[in-house]
Amino acid sequence: MDIESIYKIVVMIFTVSNLAAMGLEINKDEAIVTLKNPRFVMLILVWGWIVGPALAWGITQIIPLSAPHAAGLLLISLAPTAPFFPLMVTKARGDMSAAGAFILVATIGTVIFLPLLVPFLIKGLTVSIWGLAKPLLIMVLLPLIVGFIIKVKKEAFANKIGPIVKKIGTLFLLITAVMTFWLYWEEMLSAIGSYAVGAQVLFLGIITFLAYKIPFGLKKTQRSGMALGMCTRNIAAVFVAYFSIVNPDPGVFVMIVLVVPIALIVALIAARIFAKDAKTLSE
Repeated sequence: MDIESIYKIVVMIFTVSNLAAMGLEINKDEAIVTLKNPRFVMLILVWGWIVGPALAWGITQIIPLSAPHAAGLLLISLAPTAPFFPLMVTKARGDMSAAGAFILVATIGTVIFLPLLVPFLIKGLTVSIWGLAKPLLIMVLLPLIVGFIIKVKKEAFANKIGPIVKKIGTLFLLITAVMTFWLYWEEMLSAIGSYAVGAQVLFLGIITFLAYKIPFGLKKTQRSGMALGMCTRNIAAVFVAYFSIVNPDPGVFVMIVLVVPIALIVALIAARIFAKDAKTLSE
């Protein structure tokens, strides 16, 4: 077995464990209440798969990104929310009751819309809609749903195994990061001197700002959760999509990897600003 095959197995374990952990953490009652709010659900879809991809496409037209980096940014734009999203909402003093519902809707939306939009947004990739959808269903949606079902049916058991599954996900995230740098360090170093980092900061900053500042009838605590969900990216789903593409350029993968630290930094800054705003509102 070569190093590339081992790497794919590590990424698979990272993906499944992180999505399962997200499902095990969802609060059923709070999620159901939020899912009954059609405005909130509709806004996740609008920000996630209309505004987000349109913004990313606009950035690729303005900033002279290389073709692989542009493709990576467009791919990233189709997968909102990350495993650390609930933590960011807590730091922002946001509405935690909406976090679980956001994760469910965002994950299902990613599985549906990413395969449909990739062939239209990213030219030059050899990929089929079903070729993208199948691994997303198996490795992204299925672990989340299984985790959520366990949480609903056996809450005590879910609370017991949840931290273990989360630690496994974190461990394999670290292993993935180390192996990624080992395999792609040259491409990553070259990306630092390009427009790749600036394009990601611009994309994440604008989508976060817009989702927070344009109310659409949501309270500030709900908007902060919406904004943080759009700021963070489902790196596990994007990994799965990347490995489903026939002969992808390594530059696409580098763009995907870069979003992990960049999204975390932008989300931490945004959460701090939102927390101050929430504190002022409560006074």
